[in-house]
Amino acid sequence: MLLFDAHLDLAMNAIEWNRDLTRPLADLRTREARLRDKPDRAHGTVCFPEMRRADIGICVATQIARVEHDAYSPVAGWASPAQAWAMTQAQLAWYEAMVEAGELSLIRNPVALESQLSLWESTPNPDPVPLPIGCILSLEGADSLISLDHLHRAWARGLRAIGPAHYGPGTYAQGTSTTGGFNPRGRELLREMASLGCILDVTHLSDECFLEALDLYDGPLWASHHNCRSLVPHQRQLPDDFIRRLAGRGAVIGIGFDAWMLVPGWVRGQSTPESTGVSLDHVADHIDHICQVTGSSAHVGIGSDLDGAYGFEQTPRDVPSIGELPRLADVLRARSWNEADVAGVFSGNFIRYLRQNWKPRE
Repeated sequence: MLLFDAHLDLAMNAIEWNRDLTRPLADLRTREARLRDKPDRAHGTVCFPEMRRADIGICVATQIARVEHDAYSPVAGWASPAQAWAMTQAQLAWYEAMVEAGELSLIRNPVALESQLSLWESTPNPDPVPLPIGCILSLEGADSLISLDHLHRAWARGLRAIGPAHYGPGTYAQGTSTTGGFNPRGRELLREMASLGCILDVTHLSDECFLEALDLYDGPLWASHHNCRSLVPHQRQLPDDFIRRLAGRGAVIGIGFDAWMLVPGWVRGQSTPESTGVSLDHVADHIDHICQVTGSSAHVGIGSDLDGAYGFEQTPRDVPSIGELPRLADVLRARSWNEADVAGVFSGNFIRYLRQNWKPRE
């Protein structure tokens, strides 16, 4: 079953974590066995072979580089927008190198989307020649956009979605664990994004920015990796009324697989998948909750974020690798889901949304 993953930090892992994602997962873990510079060393869960094993034919792949807006910020970032821009360009160069190598295919428009779908649906799996994985480029946090001219440069090279903020305060918007709305530059960014047909990713926005975004933005939008606040109380999650607002716009919400977003009470560095029992059943709980709130399964998909600066020390215990994502289908079937609805969660809902709303210009 084709899988559409709406959020993976592939280039961050390749450039900042120095991971060769073309290699098998066991090789990546062995290479990192003695490293301690990142919390998830030797625990990685994502590489191209494992993505193909899961039939991930399309993903939303990020560029990410935030700016430190406070010298004492608990979230690491770059000291200036110019440095952040440079990092996103290094990440873009890696994506382009992977396209040249035949590992990835950048999806910039509806024609490329249909071509990618046709390729994956018509080719036997496994195939002797690995298929390129389709990528829609997304910018997670807009701090690296030095000006609106940089937005247009990024658009010309394939960027198709933007989340204006990440963690903490941002140049254009307020992010996770902050309060407040868009500043004038942020409102100008939204107007320019809409003129391009860029997808607005509301993930990580403060509550005030989320509400403003839905009022201000008349272009396509989604929540690439978000879970339910009523199940795990935290501002990072979506309250039920936000879920309804997104459904009212026809948007799709990608469920994230980061354990702290799946079960309440997770303590970073102390809790473990074993001690909490976190599993795909908890993922299904969040999926089911969105279905109950919206009245259908049409507004939920997968935005795993399985390479988002954590590894299998912080994933559901039955997902030590992204290659295990297809197990979710059996969990949903055990809850009496029909095949059409399962397929919608795996890829159909995000693909339908793109077909209905995505009309980017070249």
